[in-house]
Amino acid sequence: MKLALVVGARPNFVKISPLIKAINEHNKSTLPQIQYILVHTGQHYDSFMSDSFFQSLQIPKPHFNLGIGSGTHAEQVGNTMIAFEKVLKSEQPDWVVVVGDVNATLACSITAKKEQIKVCHIEAGLRSGDMTMPEEINRLVTDRLSDLLLTPDQLSSKNLQQEGTDVDKIKMVGNIMIDTLNDALETAGMLELDEIIQRNSADEVNKNPEADSYALITLHRPSNVDQVEDLTKIVQFFIDQAASQIPLVWPVHPRTLKNLERFELLETLRKNNNIILLQPLNYFDMLKLNSQAKMVITDSGGLQEECTVLGTPCITMRFNTERPITLQEHGGTSVLVGNDLSKVKLSFNAALNQKRESRIPELWDGHAAVRCLAEIIKY
Repeated sequence: MKLALVVGARPNFVKISPLIKAINEHNKSTLPQIQYILVHTGQHYDSFMSDSFFQSLQIPKPHFNLGIGSGTHAEQVGNTMIAFEKVLKSEQPDWVVVVGDVNATLACSITAKKEQIKVCHIEAGLRSGDMTMPEEINRLVTDRLSDLLLTPDQLSSKNLQQEGTDVDKIKMVGNIMIDTLNDALETAGMLELDEIIQRNSADEVNKNPEADSYALITLHRPSNVDQVEDLTKIVQFFIDQAASQIPLVWPVHPRTLKNLERFELLETLRKNNNIILLQPLNYFDMLKLNSQAKMVITDSGGLQEECTVLGTPCITMRFNTERPITLQEHGGTSVLVGNDLSKVKLSFNAALNQKRESRIPELWDGHAAVRCLAEIIKY
């Protein structure tokens, strides 16, 4: 059996790493051997956003790097399909395995089906209900085309069933990203907070925050960072209210950095001694910061999941989420606030007094990749 494993952006790397490990373990003791090729579409082309994750997660060098880079959604999808078709014609895999919901996921699943190659979607069934999100379109189309849908939780399986998906195609395997988290906890735990901050800060940091005494921030979604009015009011909340109560540690996404500069907000942030701006972090650095934070303020789906397992209170600056299993009402640690600053403030004040409490959803046990591979073999 030959698998084509597709990655395109940072969240994909975290999810494909344990599957590669599971394949390698399988091949040590079981026949027949499973071959795989790793295809990186190059959707994340910044070295901080891509190369550092390959290195820190010990993902082997891709067999193919399509080098797609930036562009509109149509350009990324179209260029990926053109390049990936050539790979499929030359390599002839039995399966194309896609993860998550980025443009590479959509483009490669479409191309595979046109070439009559089976598609397996890991992290299937996630739904936000928000069709303005490009990722929601990617999820819907990929799931409709996939032969095998591997879901992280019961809510995702239920979504697929309600859409009329053949139940025999749906297999709940747990959250493969938690496999990576569990494997990385020991290494991340040995890192020092002050060393991470000094190594990744462009500015001099006079005082490093201590464990459980800082808020960790990540923001990158257009709804938060692309409009001057929205980003300005968020920055003003951080400066005027949040940073006066607790130090803020903010690894700044390239998209956000560009807009902070464009809207002339960056220097104002740098002048605040209680706000520490960092460059994008590798996986272990980010995991260490999350595991020691008093709270996380984010618009990242993956961090919602990590916070749930780590027990970090999570203020999610989105109006909806495709990961409801992480919300407090479903037993998680996340609360949705959008960019409504009154809700952000209420949740922020609540999190200041909230204790860390780990929540482990069903099958988020670190063995999802083994179950994924077993389902592909059993298909």
